[in-house]
Amino acid sequence: MFAEQISIFVENKEGRLAEVTAILRDANVNIRALSLADTTDFGVFRLIVNDNEAAEKALKKEGFTVGRAQVLAVEVEDAPGGLNKILDPLSENEVNVEYMYALANPKSKNAVMIFRFNDHDKALKILEQKNIKVFNSREICNL
Repeated sequence: MFAEQISIFVENKEGRLAEVTAILRDANVNIRALSLADTTDFGVFRLIVNDNEAAEKALKKEGFTVGRAQVLAVEVEDAPGGLNKILDPLSENEVNVEYMYALANPKSKNAVMIFRFNDHDKALKILEQKNIKVFNSREICNL
């Protein structure tokens, strides 16, 4: 029930993100969710896309370093306290959030958050026990 994310390491300079997105466009890869974390010299561009293989192949061909990681895509109620319904039981069970980012869910009034946890298996069990919807990669791409 995991989703797969690609991470691209990019120099922190003008035009570099446009170059990445152009490569993905030309490879007919659709971006479903994204996050960018930067430092002085480089950034980490994390993406959920419709075709990881095509994205990775196209980006590596152009000299980019690309990694893959499992993440959990979790439905979050769009209301005050919605995120706490996810975070509280995880915290109580000592599951740490390494990072997270969101995407819109046009098929629902609720949001979808992408999480990287220190223990995905434990997090998934807790979320299932709380009847919280977790999406796989295909479901994310079909939103």
